[in-house]
Amino acid sequence: MKKAWRFVPVWMVVFVLAGSLALLAQRGGGSGGGQGGFGGRGGAPAVPNTAMYRVAGVRDGASIFPKTNYVQTRPLKAGEFDIKHYHTPEEALALLRMWAQKYPDLVDLYSVGKSFEGRDIWQITIANKKTGKDTDKPAFFIEGGRHSGEVTGTETVLYFINHVLTSYGTDPAITRLVDTKALYCKPNNNPDGNSLYLLTAQSNRSTVRPYDDDGDGLLDEDPPEDLNGDGFITQMRQFVGPGKGNAKKDPRDPKGRLMMRVAQGEGDYVLFSEGIDNDNDGRINEDGIGGLDLHRNYPENWRPMREATDRGYTENGSGEYPLSETETRAVFLFLMAHPNVAAAQTLDTSVPMILRGPSTERDDVAMTPDDLALHKAWDKKGLEITGYPWAGDTYYVYANRSRGGGGRGGAALAAAGRRGRGGQAAPAEDRGGSPIFGHSPDFGYSYFGVPWYGDEIWNGGNVGDYDKDGTTDEWDRLKYCDDNRAGKGDFIDWKPFRHPTLGEVEIGGWNPKFWSQNPPPDLLETWARNEAMWNLWIAQQLPQVKIVSAVATPAKAAPVKGQKVAPVIEGEYDLTVTVANEGLMPTALDIAKRVKIVRPDNCGIVLSGATLAPAAEGQAPQRPTQEIGWLKAGEKKTVTWRVKGTGKATINLSSTRGGIDKKEVAIAPAG
Repeated sequence: MKKAWRFVPVWMVVFVLAGSLALLAQRGGGSGGGQGGFGGRGGAPAVPNTAMYRVAGVRDGASIFPKTNYVQTRPLKAGEFDIKHYHTPEEALALLRMWAQKYPDLVDLYSVGKSFEGRDIWQITIANKKTGKDTDKPAFFIEGGRHSGEVTGTETVLYFINHVLTSYGTDPAITRLVDTKALYCKPNNNPDGNSLYLLTAQSNRSTVRPYDDDGDGLLDEDPPEDLNGDGFITQMRQFVGPGKGNAKKDPRDPKGRLMMRVAQGEGDYVLFSEGIDNDNDGRINEDGIGGLDLHRNYPENWRPMREATDRGYTENGSGEYPLSETETRAVFLFLMAHPNVAAAQTLDTSVPMILRGPSTERDDVAMTPDDLALHKAWDKKGLEITGYPWAGDTYYVYANRSRGGGGRGGAALAAAGRRGRGGQAAPAEDRGGSPIFGHSPDFGYSYFGVPWYGDEIWNGGNVGDYDKDGTTDEWDRLKYCDDNRAGKGDFIDWKPFRHPTLGEVEIGGWNPKFWSQNPPPDLLETWARNEAMWNLWIAQQLPQVKIVSAVATPAKAAPVKGQKVAPVIEGEYDLTVTVANEGLMPTALDIAKRVKIVRPDNCGIVLSGATLAPAAEGQAPQRPTQEIGWLKAGEKKTVTWRVKGTGKATINLSSTRGGIDKKEVAIAPAG
């Protein structure tokens, strides 16, 4: 491992480690009042928090940052679930423990692995233990919190868990779901990154493992600084004079808040990310904490970050090798040990979109017709439940969502959590796609063989064409907030600041955490609920194998020419078993059969007192277990055995993803 050293000037050490605490105390409640600062609403002063947060890892920049005390992370009542704030990983764990204690017959809590910093990665299983083991049931997997700042996913999983548990016993559909299926729920796959995001002004993509983002040989040497102490890393603007900048104030905003990017020499301002050029390379904040992406680290279609020829595909942040990151490896190992998972969802922000694979080719090329038809039907239902504008594959639909019919369409309000439907139109056929490698939906479908979604929640504050001028841009957002959300702190007003190297600047802009990347807490419930209800619908589609009937009748000999009635064979019986898939999806997708991730469904017999009858001359001996292929949704099949003697038969039906069933039948003379 390389030797760590701090490429930080002496003045910077003094400024960050000492001056930042003074700034915190001086500035308290954040620019613009409301939720822009650490706490307080409607302009009330915040209580400064001078505690420090340490990030693990050997790096060349700072690892210690002032803690925040966001009002957006404060519960309505400690120890109780609410969807009006963002839960820290510690608070989410307390809820999981509470649910496990309150619902011991339904919930198991366990760790599936350790994060880079050594935190447990917690998960729960929801299943009625009295109706069988979770591994004997079809299962649904749902995960949030993969990307550090996309914390709406965590809230959606917590909402999902709470809704299922509090509805059990009163809602017949949910009661049946929990009695017959298993739900594997992981609110937070990346507790390190989520903690950094919710407890400091910092943010990053995923893991906090030190990484050289800018290729200068140093690790994390230029993280952002919260210079004005308001708890957020926003923007800096500096007036440089007419014709000297690349930005100017948008003339549509009479208050001078909104900035426009223009060609160099056509503006009078320059814009920067809030911070300092710690490594003196002429750039600010280009190498912050971490930089790898857990969502590019899956084994299917993985590509390296660098390759030797400069002619191959690469993927930024993909890690040293597939599953190099412990958080992604924990997902992989759990699922490979639980092939009963028949559908999955892993949540991100903020497009919004019902998002799935494939990620390296169009779905009509990469999927079989039956698999594609299932996904298209599910996409349509997802749009209906969530109100999102887009649904489809990552490679083509996601890449083209804003082009030629893929626009956001309509001017629905952010508060409604819904979108106009103009965005559902497919982009032009001649447009290509854009590949993403090592992506979980590709792993989920092409490797694990299930419908696997990686939905994007929240609209990034995009409210559509609010001013009805035919375009959608930042002015629509700002005007919407002025008209409907005054004092909420969605936009943090510019305030003057004396920068240690740039001189006089102003700091302000959109709230990066609780507007741009995630909904403000007062809008959170709609988005979390809509997404959770869509995932509840997915869980209710899972396959479910069932023994419909098992009947033993006296065996008859093969008819002889001239006989009207075949004679009964004394002491032998034909056992006829009818099985079905009572679920709403097949027990295996075509891709699952192709990659051999699931075994064929099978039906077996265990006899007590009776035996399997010997095979007739020239026929193969009977097998106690018969493979029956895979059952489509609603399909029935018949299995028969001929047995000799009387007694009891136990029929066992088994499906990798459709669960199991058992039935006993007596074998005895009629009457």
